[in-house]
Amino acid sequence: MSTLVTAREFNRDVSAAKRAAHFGPVTITDRARPAYVLLTIEDFRRMSDQRSIVDILQADDEIAFEPVRLPDEPRAASL
Repeated sequence: MSTLVTAREFNRDVSAAKRAAHFGPVTITDRARPAYVLLTIEDFRRMSDQRSIVDILQADDEIAFEPVRLPDEPRAASL
């Protein structure tokens, strides 16, 4: 669910826009046209997949890994 606020309303009550962002994106209009979007940092990171290495290592996500099987016979080294 997206909330729509005018630039004037946003400037008058920034806190209300920040509270509304917890429930979804807040579209800020300028002269009746969408101009900006306010998101929580969690929503932004989810949309842009900008996670820190700490976030990635702490995540419960399963990482798909398919190891390649190496041949059983040794190969000669090329120098």
